Amino acid sequence: MKLAILSDTHGLLRPEVLEYLRTADAILHAGDINTQAIVDRMAAMAPLYIVRGNNDKAWAEALPHDCTVTLGGATFYMVHNKKEVPADLSGVDAVVFGHSHKYVQEERDGLLWLNPGSCGPRRFHQEITMMTAEVEGGRIAVSKILIPHEAK
Repeated sequence: MKLAILSDTHGLLRPEVLEYLRTADAILHAGDINTQAIVDRMAAMAPLYIVRGNNDKAWAEALPHDCTVTLGGATFYMVHNKKEVPADLSGVDAVVFGHSHKYVQEERDGLLWLNPGSCGPRRFHQEITMMTAEVEGGRIAVSKILIPHEAK
């Protein structure tokens, strides 16, 4: 199963990002989407698992604060802000979060921590990133996707 994992699009779905979304079996978005139109566009491409970010205001009240989903035999816990991850993550294989716009891919105590960074408008002179993951039999293989800075 191929996953597209992204966060902090802030109202922008870049053409480069859309190419990865079109080939995904499922999409995980860790919040700060900014418009229902972006949600609808992603949901039309693949099953979409999404959480509300701090910039997702009144239009996003129906979106969950956090969610847990099992895909390809691996269980993902999603929340926008890492500071809001619960202490008990039993049964979880990976935590997907956003908010900082900084790419993170690290394993701690058998748990994979994933922040795809931001693939929306470039902010804070940071990289424009997202990630893909191949998930099979509970094993997760993550790839960093770097979008060139020339992309606006």
